[in-house]
Amino acid sequence: MVSTETIAPAPQPAWDDRLLRDPHAVADKRARVRRMFAAIAPSYDLNNRLHSLWMDQHWRRKAVTLAALKPTDRVVDVACGTGDLTLAFADHLVWRDQASNPVGRVVGIDFTYEMLPIAREKWDFHGLFYQRPNDPGVHPSVHPAVQWINGDAQSLPLADQSADVVSIAFGIRNVADPAAALREFHRVLRPGGRVIVLEFSLPTNPVLRGLYNFYFRKVLPRTATLVSGDKTGAYKYLPESVNTFIGREQMAGMMKAAGFTQVEQFPLTFGVCVCYRGVKA
Repeated sequence: MVSTETIAPAPQPAWDDRLLRDPHAVADKRARVRRMFAAIAPSYDLNNRLHSLWMDQHWRRKAVTLAALKPTDRVVDVACGTGDLTLAFADHLVWRDQASNPVGRVVGIDFTYEMLPIAREKWDFHGLFYQRPNDPGVHPSVHPAVQWINGDAQSLPLADQSADVVSIAFGIRNVADPAAALREFHRVLRPGGRVIVLEFSLPTNPVLRGLYNFYFRKVLPRTATLVSGDKTGAYKYLPESVNTFIGREQMAGMMKAAGFTQVEQFPLTFGVCVCYRGVKA
């Protein structure tokens, strides 16, 4: 007897070699990026730690320092992913502001919904360790609340001039229109507000650049795919999206064009990562 059941075709990868020649020019980049991150969400943190040699957390702490937080600041972390930078901001505000009790000061926003339950779970666990030094019995809820929102960097669900810091870590190159996102960051910032853009780059030293790209293009895609079991091509997309993205001066110029002043660049770890900082006049 011949079976009449049909076997569903295997899902197509989000990225193939043709698309990766310039992933930023792909017409449906937005949808492909969302599908890719939804697929790798469960293993995202593990791969970040392993393949940055745990430097990713150091880079985020540097970003928090450069934000120059004030006790009453409201922070919006765009493309928050699983919440690492969002929680780093919350940590900073908790330990430096034990006297006041503002609510809703840190907002994490991500385009990929599948990232947010992981971020919420981390916050629920993380908050258990928040206690005031002068009153260790106080419930964690007295500390700055973290709110999680499913939203688009190019159209933030926030009012004009409602934030003091807007950050985006390793996300600006994944946005379909980075210039539009930067204009949106400018819109939601109050005068004097700071924008923090943390993004991968390439070392300027040609020897280091060659060694790094060997690791980035040949080693990481294989090992990260093995760890994650990914079938979307996410870890082929990563190095190519960095290599084909705009350079440091272009990024600084784009920030200025969006209206930011005092734009500065801070290369980290031999230039494999750069933290950009700008101010809304």
